[in-house]
Amino acid sequence: MKNKVLAIIFSAIALASCNQPKTQTAAQKENYYETMEVTLSDRTLTTGYSAAISGVQTVEIRPQVSGMITDILIEEGESVTKGQVLFVIDQTPYKAAYEIAVANVKSAEAALSTAKLILDSNKNLYEQDVVSEFDLMTAQNDLTEAEARLALCKAEEVNASNNLSYTEVRSPVNGVASMIPYRVGALVNSNIAQPLVTVSDDSRVYAYFSMAENQMLDMVQQYGSLNNAIRQMPEVELVMSNGEKYEYTGKINAISGTISESTGAVSIRAVFNNRNHLLRNGGSGTIIIPMTLQNCMVIPQSATYELQDRVFVYKVVDGKASSTEIHIAPQNNGVEYIVTDGLEVGDIIVAEGAGLIKEGTPIKSKNELLNQQNEEEEQK
Repeated sequence: MKNKVLAIIFSAIALASCNQPKTQTAAQKENYYETMEVTLSDRTLTTGYSAAISGVQTVEIRPQVSGMITDILIEEGESVTKGQVLFVIDQTPYKAAYEIAVANVKSAEAALSTAKLILDSNKNLYEQDVVSEFDLMTAQNDLTEAEARLALCKAEEVNASNNLSYTEVRSPVNGVASMIPYRVGALVNSNIAQPLVTVSDDSRVYAYFSMAENQMLDMVQQYGSLNNAIRQMPEVELVMSNGEKYEYTGKINAISGTISESTGAVSIRAVFNNRNHLLRNGGSGTIIIPMTLQNCMVIPQSATYELQDRVFVYKVVDGKASSTEIHIAPQNNGVEYIVTDGLEVGDIIVAEGAGLIKEGTPIKSKNELLNQQNEEEEQK
């Protein structure tokens, strides 16, 4: 009998425990969310653009005369200086042509001298009525022809001299030589498909990249004009193709005045010092442009959700979630958004899990939960 009484008592206690509601703390946890107050702060955002690298001056060197290469005076990839002889083209025919031109000049000079003597003689004889006026005019014409002949021969001499000089192919700039597709004995001319060599002046390099039209317009509006943008934009960084950041910063120094009809983008050029010759013509990288914004509203991207290309947050209004559309700046750092419209300083928003909340959901701050837990522990 005693055992039956005890069993009834334990059953009643268990039934009473099952019918008790959940503890207040467990129920509260279901409606507690990470919230934040919207404030103003400063941010520096960066945007990356794929870039093609080029030496500040890249020259394809081609022969100006035809002939066979008799000597190659540089090594592939070698640094060369302005005026340095790189190739020699067979000089024999050009030396002969130059010598003929020199001889023709001497012959023309002699003919001119003779024409002058004849004219002077005819003038004296004409005054003495020994020769006719026709003979005098003929002598004058012969002198004019001799002068023209001398001028023509001198021009041919200059041309022959230039052609002879062109057999020594020189570098027009300081730079680094490319690979050489020709060897001694190759027959070349000014119309060859490939240049003899390409020389790139890479003491500085240009990084060319493109920016979407809307981004360019944002930049122009920020600085007032293209010229102001070029002068005032901060220095940019370059991430090389191996993922490492280049040690020197660069400066944007040119923005195209036209927009590409095919891509809708604007071409931009940045210049970098390349004193260590680490960057090479034809290389690639990523330009990093920083943008500093002051007194802006910054919210985490986790506080937003998108619906039909529109961005929303949940404001906490009277303790409940209220969906609010916001407008954000096109630039972001991948973690935060800059809010341009839709929120005001002092607004309280849900900072995490916005995509899991519904309109009107009761919202309590996790800070409140933490304060309650601290109070309960102090009371214990």
